[in-house]
Amino acid sequence: MAIRILLADDQALLRATFRILIDSSDDMEVVAEATDGSEAVDLTRVHHPDVVLMDIRMPGTDGLAATATLCADPDLSATRVLILTTFETDKYVAQALRAGASGFLGKDVTADALLDGIRTVAAGESLLSPVATRTLIGRFLATPEAGNHLAPPERLAALTAREREVMALAAEGKSNSEIADDLVLSPLTVRTHVQRAMTKLDVRDRAQLVVIAYQSGLVRPTPPPAQ
Repeated sequence: MAIRILLADDQALLRATFRILIDSSDDMEVVAEATDGSEAVDLTRVHHPDVVLMDIRMPGTDGLAATATLCADPDLSATRVLILTTFETDKYVAQALRAGASGFLGKDVTADALLDGIRTVAAGESLLSPVATRTLIGRFLATPEAGNHLAPPERLAALTAREREVMALAAEGKSNSEIADDLVLSPLTVRTHVQRAMTKLDVRDRAQLVVIAYQSGLVRPTPPPAQ
């Protein structure tokens, strides 16, 4: 079955370019287009796409606010949000993840990387490289914004010792293969532990699992080096 995608961008030319690229792929299709965040929310509730390709800077309701609304709606739990923007800064990455986004790409991404990114997010994986995860977590997620409370440590009580161990290594930015090597497990077993942890913690994907790992104190970031 084809991956169903909703495009949310206020620039008509970019939407048209993305539509041509996506529709040229046999395993995905564009089901709707939105020009701002509010319309993206409305159309997502109508079409229930697998992935929303969301710009950040749009008139009216921006992409971050729209992402937060979509990810908080239990009826849209199967929909993933992939942020695609020219404003590729650590601050926006952190805000996007806090809002519930599953991935983040700059608009200078190659065509193949964009299509692979859509597939990755649609499969329930986080679209953050290990290096990006380490940088992002260390600088922003461990220090929440005002009003954004830390996840209580007792939230992890339902996890087994192995699930916590795997979750901690994922939060350090390690891939499933790297975790498997560290723990002498198969990558499939690691993936199973990650999925069980996500189910128990009721999170959408790996990105949100990483956020909780830091916010609950399961792991702590290394302080940045002194300038």
